[in-house]
Amino acid sequence: MSGPASLPENSHLSTLLVHGGGLRSQHLETSEAIYMTSGYVYGSAEEAESAFANDGSRFVYSRYANPTVSMFEERLRLIEGAEVCRATGSGMAAVFAALASVLKHGDRLVASRALFGSCLHIVKQILPRYGVETEVVDGRDLDAWCRALSRPTKLVFCETPSNPTLELVDLEAVAKLTHAAGGLLVVDNVFATPLLQRPLKLGADVVVYSATKHIDGQGRSLGGAVLGSRQFVTDHLAPFLRHTGPSISPFNAWLLLKGLETLPLRVQQHCRNAAEVAAFLEKHPKVVRALYPGLESHPQHQLARRQMTGSGNLVAFVTAGAKAGAFRFQNALRIVKISNNLGDAKSLITHPATTTHQKLSPEDKAILGIDEALVRLSVGLEDAADLIEDLDRALAAV
Repeated sequence: MSGPASLPENSHLSTLLVHGGGLRSQHLETSEAIYMTSGYVYGSAEEAESAFANDGSRFVYSRYANPTVSMFEERLRLIEGAEVCRATGSGMAAVFAALASVLKHGDRLVASRALFGSCLHIVKQILPRYGVETEVVDGRDLDAWCRALSRPTKLVFCETPSNPTLELVDLEAVAKLTHAAGGLLVVDNVFATPLLQRPLKLGADVVVYSATKHIDGQGRSLGGAVLGSRQFVTDHLAPFLRHTGPSISPFNAWLLLKGLETLPLRVQQHCRNAAEVAAFLEKHPKVVRALYPGLESHPQHQLARRQMTGSGNLVAFVTAGAKAGAFRFQNALRIVKISNNLGDAKSLITHPATTTHQKLSPEDKAILGIDEALVRLSVGLEDAADLIEDLDRALAAV
């Protein structure tokens, strides 16, 4: 296997997304190879002994590292600007690894309350079982962060924009508070993608992704990633991944690697379409409220402009007619499909109160603003005019 050709140091993002991290075998293939192997052979017992010294000089087992997976990790690392990237089998595996690899009994975690349902379950149910003290705060409220981080804290976790109500966290301000409290800031950046928001440049220590979403972008593959400093990975993440095994399939890593090649083109069109759709929904008489960071009506619009280079492709809105109206609306759609995934080429819609956040208590749903009439729309790559016509026709059923 030959190493990647040296790219010019001033290579732009789109070039890195096509060529970054590439490795070619002796066959000099154009498209990166898929190394579907679990293990590797050694020329001698001495060579095996040396390999298992774990100095990283060669591959020893695909649960630890694999050539195809390494190409994906290196390409994502380059565009994120991190020192190290490690891939996982899913986005939730990435979130749990980033948190559990650091926290131990007696440690303290502070998190924003507006989290994906499974992330909230980890924070409020799983980690406390192991003696981790957890506190959730309104991520929009800097005073709440100040109060929570007035005590020593090991980790802070947030997602911004949040799922599903698109709340934002001021990353630069929260990073400073986190570091003053002696902690590390972990940011779920999945809605923004690495193209629209750079948490590490805003002071975050660790970034996590569900690569299942925009990075794949076509509903084909599960995958996740954790990015951070070499010290974080060496001291915490690498041993956790090695011994707990949330590894990604080389085939899935290859799909995600190829997805990165077209990520800028897709995200750009996603954002264009979403802006048109959001503007339409905001003015529709059957829409009670539309939430999109690119709308001036979004309560954190100025923060979005400051820390994001685009508003993304997720739009949340409340329909008239409560739950029944939201269901009638979804059932009347012809182009937009009902699905809990997002970041896909296809436009997808879901009803968070009965799907992604179904297990939350009514009280938690109310706190998070997950109304019975709230729907979350992931705007795809179809023609925006067709999407608007489909939404208008379906809203007539409300």
